[in-house]
Amino acid sequence: MNLHYLRQTATQLRQPSEPAAAEFEASRDGLAEELNRRLSARPDLEKLIGPGNLSMMQDNGRNFCRFMSAMFRAYEPEVLAQTALWVFRAYRSHGFKTTYWPANLDTCVEIARDRLAPATFDEVYPFFQWLIVNIPIFVKISDEQLADPLPPEPTVV
Repeated sequence: MNLHYLRQTATQLRQPSEPAAAEFEASRDGLAEELNRRLSARPDLEKLIGPGNLSMMQDNGRNFCRFMSAMFRAYEPEVLAQTALWVFRAYRSHGFKTTYWPANLDTCVEIARDRLAPATFDEVYPFFQWLIVNIPIFVKISDEQLADPLPPEPTVV
């Protein structure tokens, strides 16, 4: 499984309806706040995000909810796949462990299930499920990308 697989499966997701997107957008800041509160309270937090990364994790929680809100308004499968890969690369390079994403996404799903209308949750959940199911692929691809740095700039003679 590779980037082609991610792109292909992302195209199978359906943009939520306008009412569902609007409800998620109206709830996003509260979702992010609760996500950050719950994750910050975890006794294993440093094992998930590395030392000194609390502020970065909180920024990620807010940015994640904003990003998902934007996806629900104007879904672009390529943007979802590429952004997920960028996040895995960027945050792992700062010390986040691969175990952070299941904890983060599962917690976000729990909060969304509690706070959103059932019909709205049913429309947005497939996006979270896609992210959760594809964590091993994001890890594999980001491992390859982190191990293969950009080639050096060519020198002009």
